[in-house]
Amino acid sequence: MRINKFLAHKGYSTRRGADELVEKKKVFINGELALLGSKINEGDVVEVRRTQKPKEHVYYAYNKPRGVITHSPQRGEKDVVADANLRNVFPVGRLDKESRGLMILTNDGRITDRLLNPDYVHEKEYIVETTQKLRESFKDYMEAGVKIDDYVTKPCVVKIMGERSFRIVISEGKKHQIRRMVVAMHNEVADLERVRVMNIALGKLPLGSTRPIVSKELETFLQALGL
Repeated sequence: MRINKFLAHKGYSTRRGADELVEKKKVFINGELALLGSKINEGDVVEVRRTQKPKEHVYYAYNKPRGVITHSPQRGEKDVVADANLRNVFPVGRLDKESRGLMILTNDGRITDRLLNPDYVHEKEYIVETTQKLRESFKDYMEAGVKIDDYVTKPCVVKIMGERSFRIVISEGKKHQIRRMVVAMHNEVADLERVRVMNIALGKLPLGSTRPIVSKELETFLQALGL
């Protein structure tokens, strides 16, 4: 495991922040100065020497509006951290510009790999509206797995809510996955809202607002991630 991934797992920083610690000569492996790309072996002793104590981890649920960018906004665009009016946090994962709903904002680099790593299975739930009526076979085909490009999606759970709307629970996160699945079913997405990530539910959180994830909700979330 590379040093930046190791430090992110231990909660010191994001991988990028861990690289900065290495560049500032704050990281030592078995008493020797670490280098960018250094690898950690079992039994190695890693030490981070800095005057400040590690920041307390914070976690927020955020209801992203349509039109807000998750990462790397261009001129005139607003990103999620600016819209949420928070500092020193980053979004975990992505939700494309035209989608809305639940995102998790944090300063804890450990959870990024756990939530996004395909080796871990974590449920995400969405409510989707389509431009055309759903076919009778829509639910069965979606749940069995849909071929998008050269990949067949994993089995999922679909509940039909109306002629043009459904609820879907998936355990993977390919880019634009749900939109591409719907297109493969000869339809298009008119609106897509994420309403749950694992045990964290959007609930009645107003659009563009945040709330802290604390107490039992946070404990359950971190335990499910193995943290």
